[in-house]
Parts: sequence; C-alpha cells; structure tokens
Amino acid sequence: MKVFVTGATGFVGTAVVQELLGAGHEVLGLARSEESAKKLIEAGAEAYYGDLTDFESLKSGAKAADAVIHLGFVHDFGRFQEMCELDKEVINAIGDALVGTEKPFLITSGTALFSKDGITTEHDRSVNHPHPRIATENAADDQVAKGVNVAVIRLSPSVHGEGDKIGFVPLFIKIAKEKGVSAIIGDGNNHWPAVHRLDAAKLYRLALEKPFEKGTRYHAVAEEGIQLKKVATEIAERLNIPLVSLNSHEAESHFSWFTHFAKLDNLSSSIQTRKALGWNPVHPTLLEDLKDSCYFSEHQ
Repeated sequence: MKVFVTGATGFVGTAVVQELLGAGHEVLGLARSEESAKKLIEAGAEAYYGDLTDFESLKSGAKAADAVIHLGFVHDFGRFQEMCELDKEVINAIGDALVGTEKPFLITSGTALFSKDGITTEHDRSVNHPHPRIATENAADDQVAKGVNVAVIRLSPSVHGEGDKIGFVPLFIKIAKEKGVSAIIGDGNNHWPAVHRLDAAKLYRLALEKPFEKGTRYHAVAEEGIQLKKVATEIAERLNIPLVSLNSHEAESHFSWFTHFAKLDNLSSSIQTRKALGWNPVHPTLLEDLKDSCYFSEHQ
C-alpha cells in the first residue's frame, strides 16, 4: 500500500520508512525542506512538500495515500503545551480527510502519559489526565468517534539506537557532561521502558498490515522498565565522572525542565501488543546500546 508518513525523516521515522519500503510498500513522506526531500528520495520514498502547520497539505497527503502514519511532532519543550495542541489539530486535519474511508491511521503517543503505581498496559485510558500530551490520545478517540480507522502506538520513553540525538538518553548524557556528575533522584529505582528504533519500526509496519479494532492501543515496549540508577551508572562510567544522588530540591536545579523525566517511573507492558501482532523485539537493549560507542562518540 501507499503510506503517507509525517516525521518521515526523524529518528524513528527514517526507520519506519525503511521498514515499509523493505516490505514492499510505497512511502509518501512529508518534507518541509529540500534537504528532507532529498533524504526521502535517496531512501527510495516519494517526497511530499508541506509541514505540520499546513493542514491543507496534510489533508491532501492523506487523500493521496492508502494509509497514514503520524510520527511528526515539534520537539519545542519551551512551548510544549502549544505543540501538544498543534498535534491535536494535525490529527484532526488528517482525520477529516479520512472520514468515510477505512484507511488505517496510526497515531503516535507515549506510555509515559500513564505513569502510575503498578504497570501500564494497552488498556489504560484517561481523558482527564493533566499531562498536555494527553491531547494526542484524546484527539485519536475523537477520530474514532467520527468513524476513522485509528490505532495509537505508544512509544517507550526511551527509543534508542544509532542516531539518537534528542531522546531521553542523549539529554541525560548532555546534562551529565555539563554538570560533571551523573545524577539520580533518591535511590534511582524508578524505571524507563525502552525499545530499539528498529523494533519500533517493525511494530508500526505490523500494526499497519493487520486489521485492528478502531481505537486500539499498541505498546512499543521491548523492556518493561530499566532502573534509572543503571542508566546513570553506565553514563558515569563511560564519562569517568561521579554518580550522585540528589534530593527533590537539588534535582530541580540539576535537571531543570528534565526533572519530570528523570524521576519518571513508568513500568509498561507490551504483552497484548506482542500477542495481537506477533511482535518480538530482537535488537539491542538500552544498556547494550549504552555500552556501545554510538552514545558517546564525538559527533553525539
């Protein structure tokens, strides 16, 4: 099938494009620049000029394809709530173009929205959740109510692998380099789920190819939860800096806006996803990637 992909030149998007092309699908990738278009064409995809603020281009792209994968998101944490609202509008625009069709529409969210005591599963929903990113999940449900054939893929907080430059792990490393210490909050026994970008890409393809019930949630979770202490310890060893424990007040000063993620405890399951799609992650774990050179080379 021909798949319209937003975020097609991003860290996860490039892997999804290759996965789709490798399986014989065609890709129409959203490109906002000549550079992005060139990357898509070189990969074997077709470039479609537009951006996430041009709703008419998004509608046209969706109409020109047999399915849509929405991976694009503006990572401007200084305007995070505004960007979450933009994501809702993007989903609404694409959904408008898909009403009355059965074209699959895969929307990207995250397991971290549902941080709680116990383990987060694909059945967890919360329309009144205070986190701004819940706008994405609510927008997906609005499209289901309109009859659009929507499924949501929740990515792990850490989607890791070669080329990861703006994810949680490189941010954690960047702060450690700047501060001269690798820090945890309290005992560091909070958890991040994780998934390798290539395993996540395969999940998108499998979800696209297999019929699903409208509103289905899938979890791109290869590891249910890695203790932050283990991540911070590996970073300390690789950078040859101390590992320190911070209290809540110290953490706010050390991590700034990243404090929320540094203390995130988000054990998450993908049992239902694996069963439904036959998805079996095979690529390196987060700690294996941290021991590799890709996160500590000079160009990172």
